[in-house]
Amino acid sequence: MKIAQLTAHEILDQYAAQQLKVVDVVGSVLEQISQSEKDIHAYAQVFSGDKLPAFNGKNIPIPIAIKDNICIKDTETTCCSKILKNFIAPYDATVIGKLKQSGAIFVGHANMDEFAFGSSTETSCYGPTRNPWDLSRVPGGSSGGSAAAVAGNEAIWALGSDTGGSIRQPAAYCGVVGLKPTYGRVSRFGLIAFASSLDQIGPITKDVTDSALLMNIISGYDPKDSTSANVPNPDYTKALVKNVKGLKIGLPKEYFIEGLDAEVKTKVMDAVLLLKSCGAEFKEISLPHSKFAIACYYIVATAEASSNLGRFDGVQYGLRAQPSQVRKTNLVDMYEETRDQGFGNEAKRRIMLGTYSLSSGYYDAYYLKGLKVRTMIKMDFDRAFEEVDAIITPTAPTTAFKLGEKMNDPISMYLNDIFTTPANLSGIPAISIPCGFSKNRLPIGLQIMAKPFAEETLFRIGYTYEQNR
Repeated sequence: MKIAQLTAHEILDQYAAQQLKVVDVVGSVLEQISQSEKDIHAYAQVFSGDKLPAFNGKNIPIPIAIKDNICIKDTETTCCSKILKNFIAPYDATVIGKLKQSGAIFVGHANMDEFAFGSSTETSCYGPTRNPWDLSRVPGGSSGGSAAAVAGNEAIWALGSDTGGSIRQPAAYCGVVGLKPTYGRVSRFGLIAFASSLDQIGPITKDVTDSALLMNIISGYDPKDSTSANVPNPDYTKALVKNVKGLKIGLPKEYFIEGLDAEVKTKVMDAVLLLKSCGAEFKEISLPHSKFAIACYYIVATAEASSNLGRFDGVQYGLRAQPSQVRKTNLVDMYEETRDQGFGNEAKRRIMLGTYSLSSGYYDAYYLKGLKVRTMIKMDFDRAFEEVDAIITPTAPTTAFKLGEKMNDPISMYLNDIFTTPANLSGIPAISIPCGFSKNRLPIGLQIMAKPFAEETLFRIGYTYEQNR
């Protein structure tokens, strides 16, 4: 087995036993990148090797890929959009500061859908990322580069961001573990915003143990983030116990519906049977307003995106249309031309949708109603968690689809997030773990959701399933 195929915790064990050196690990990952990157294209930018720290027993010098919407000081951070080309981040995101303190080694900025707008990593200005399991298929999105880097052994672990499923869905498509923490559990300071009430940074890893290790590094209260939750931050590795006896898990009938791929359903139900054999109790529950989640999400998220992306005007940073490219010479024309040149089609679509739903005469009919439905979705989960400790569903309704298959059908593309958006709207934690393969050898993901700040429950269930497979 190549070193790059190891998990982070396996590498740390070998560091401690003096069987591996940091230079060996980094060298193996860079070698894998040189072999695979031309096919997978997981990165927007690969960093040149800096001075490597030695393992000292306390630090965690593990190569990590960082999604291109998380600021790393003095590096180009573009959200894979032309409008931010050549933008050099003037500061570190809080999670980056924590990783630097831990001794992490940054491999590069991972490719992503432009401004995290997408479910396939096909809208990047750098071109699409391909799924390491089948290069003719998408890796999912918007954190597709991060998931593909981990699945393709081009990084040991990665950070992504999840606004409506953008960590969990690519994790499912690429056969890795992806966690969306509780809203407020991980600081968003330094994350370039898509939808501020939904965005959350989280880990993408090869197994559940690595996810817990990475959460130990990046989570915790941050006064720089006004939405950061000032709550106790546990040692997540203590939740890695092979025991689910006494846990009650809900199966929402609204998630096992027509349109769910038969192979996906079979593998998820196989996982349910395994956990049942380990002592978990299951019961059918109802989340009746989940059927409105996609519509609600694409009103709330696009409205917030429209507001957040207003700052990209050609004046403050990033791309500016040159005078010869502008029809006239006034400021408004410069704004229009810059945005026309800088934003891709999907970004323009979402900005226009959001601006429309916030506009005079439509605010109450769309945005305000979306907020009310969001509250109803959250109340469904609150009621469910009075009866159960966790909820299990498929992560995505199908396995990874072909590149280009849905690019001209936005509605079909948006429906890939049908099972993941409710967790963002409710602010609850959710994890996707691999639960088998289709007949075509494409990975399938199992989603586990828990009540706010109950990530330990996710790790306990996920670890038990993983260890008993």
